Amino acid sequence: MIQENRIWYKQEAQKWEEALPIGNGKLGAMVFGGVARERLALNEDSVWYGGPRDRNNPDALPNLEEIRRLLREGKLSEAHELSAMALSGVPETQRHYMPLGDLELRFRYGSDGEAGEYVRELDLESGVAAVAFRIGEVSYRREAFASFPAGVLVMRLTADKPGSISFKARLQRGSNRYYDELIKADEQTLVMRGCCGGSGGMDFRTALRATADGGSVKLIGEHLVVTGADSVTLLLAAATTFRHSDPESYAVEATAKAAHAGYATLRAEHVADVASLYNRVSLRLSAATSTEQGAELPTDERLRRVKEGVTDNGLMALYYRFGRYLLISSSRPGSLAANLQGIWNDKMLPPWDSKYTININAQMNYWAAETGNLAECHEPLFDLIERMRAPGRVTAKAMYDCEGFVAHHNTDIWGDTAPQDIYLPASYWPMGAAWLCLHLWEHYAYGLDRSFLERVYPTLKESILFFEQFLTETEDGLLVTNPSVSPENTYVLPNGESGTLCIGPAMDSQILYELLSACASSAEELGIDDDKRAKWLAMRDRLPQPSIGKHGQLLEWMEDYEEAEPGHRHISHLFALHPGTRFNVRSTPEWTAASRVTLERRLANGGGHTGWSRAWIINFWARLEDGEKAYENIQALLSHSTLPNLFDNHPPFQIDGNFGGAAGLTEMLLQSHAGCIHLLPSLPSAWTDGEVRGLRARGGIEIDVRWTEGKVEEAVLRVQADGLCRVKANSALVVREGGQTVQSLVSSDGLLTWQASGGTEYVLSAEQDRAG
Repeated sequence: MIQENRIWYKQEAQKWEEALPIGNGKLGAMVFGGVARERLALNEDSVWYGGPRDRNNPDALPNLEEIRRLLREGKLSEAHELSAMALSGVPETQRHYMPLGDLELRFRYGSDGEAGEYVRELDLESGVAAVAFRIGEVSYRREAFASFPAGVLVMRLTADKPGSISFKARLQRGSNRYYDELIKADEQTLVMRGCCGGSGGMDFRTALRATADGGSVKLIGEHLVVTGADSVTLLLAAATTFRHSDPESYAVEATAKAAHAGYATLRAEHVADVASLYNRVSLRLSAATSTEQGAELPTDERLRRVKEGVTDNGLMALYYRFGRYLLISSSRPGSLAANLQGIWNDKMLPPWDSKYTININAQMNYWAAETGNLAECHEPLFDLIERMRAPGRVTAKAMYDCEGFVAHHNTDIWGDTAPQDIYLPASYWPMGAAWLCLHLWEHYAYGLDRSFLERVYPTLKESILFFEQFLTETEDGLLVTNPSVSPENTYVLPNGESGTLCIGPAMDSQILYELLSACASSAEELGIDDDKRAKWLAMRDRLPQPSIGKHGQLLEWMEDYEEAEPGHRHISHLFALHPGTRFNVRSTPEWTAASRVTLERRLANGGGHTGWSRAWIINFWARLEDGEKAYENIQALLSHSTLPNLFDNHPPFQIDGNFGGAAGLTEMLLQSHAGCIHLLPSLPSAWTDGEVRGLRARGGIEIDVRWTEGKVEEAVLRVQADGLCRVKANSALVVREGGQTVQSLVSSDGLLTWQASGGTEYVLSAEQDRAG
């Protein structure tokens, strides 16, 4: 199946948002592709300001019951004022992510004149960014990639005329030179030494090494100077004391080892590594119209045409592939979790600190990990959850006198769990760790790795333990959170007073329903803790049920309040629709109908104005099985919230929208949350023909689907474990295994069911193919 894997341009990047991202999880760069001056904006995932600290407010617990009383009595302003003083972290902010620096190259060419035949590109399948151009009689090419196997960033410079490559290179870090010194480690290697800053801050080291064929390489002052070379390989490694007691030795040795391996080996190993992940999934979507031009146009030109109203299904598919590429590049085993900007950040104090916002954004980063067949890229998020456990126990005890562990709406490299900011619509929300823990269950549900479930089950239990002690009881016996908020919205009382702090917002109950269910199912799978399982299911039964308001909408709070901002970017009370699993159009029709009303009201009032919010809306419509609405919002995501290099635009840049958009497209083609595998549940009319291979469904199943004229023509299911297979499709299918028809049942609603054997591939074909 031919698919398009190339992002390309006819001009240099003029700003960071136009540069091309490369990364290996730990080390990343934005490649500008300049002719006279090349810039690689560098990042290392553990370069964060400051060290760990205890920010839990000592006045939280002494004032907790008073805050709860004020909320029960409806004294909002008093509850808000006391909470801002007593619950906020001290100091109020966590640590922030910072850039590693820049690698700058300034070139000298043998002839004057403008560069011609210029092309700048990123090949997603190989993970190689390249720039090619011609000056005079010489053609030049550069390739750059961040190798996961070698742990280094590599740049290769070549020309088709010997002796044509001359430049000087320098490591820099901000206009104020945020580093201590640049030293010569040996005759070919420069090292930047510095400290990330702040109390307890880490030291970092960056090593730059050059090897040349022909010509000369010299280190002069803080510069690496290449003169008259035929070709040059630059190797860069970086590390901090977060992982290494001697980061300088690590970085220098990594570049030396890479130099010994040679460029051909480094490139081949890197390409094989990226392709082994990237090529697990392929996607082809039919052209929307006969005028759709596709890959022959530069990517920025295609994006401009979409903004003008042209439909480009090929660009939608490319956007999906780019989302998977970004996850491969920013989240690998052993790296930190992808933050608000993945690993790519050029600001010393970035927007929202470029850390982990865990009231949706960090979670959204991983929505496409399991469905998109990148399960191992999910692992850094699990590592973050484990780092949060010890701080979370301290926060649970210090703020709420509870056992277990808890986190609020942000965390950082150190797993800080105290509230972030004095920001009433978000800060005092105790559900961050609970939501994150659902990713542990999802990973098991897709992969059926029992050893993994055994390892993370204590984490799930510890998260629930907090709520066993934290939840309070209403007069009618319901278990609710208090205090909390509905991220990040504000309600208005009949008397005109507005508030954010509340008791039992819908999102909290929906997350708890999923978490209690996950814990109970985990105990059942492992055959342990029958008493706890019964307790958790009893708690689940006492949670507030979803309610429908006067407009037919799903209630966000326990009362039918008006909203201060009806078009708010967060749509927290639809968690049970997505990414939760409780709502679906067949078993909960009233709640999904109310969810539709909620979405329509949000959008009518300007909702979806941020990139990640629009991405979430795509997923909502997909779960409502409305392919046209989902498609409409993909179009809106591309036309209103996508930067020239296809990065998501909040604004400013946030990577969550890229990942959320990729997840939404998957949800349109395959769903498995409602007890069956649903093929093409939200296929829009514009995607009349297409094919996707390698998607994953819950239950350990990998799936290929091909469709024609909007109908499933063939599906292939590679089943990992024994059990019943249930498949819903928009055409009648026959199940075959090894060419033989498999006995199956078809229910009145078209659900195809058969007993599957693990390790078996099943082919489902449209019934008209029976004779073939």
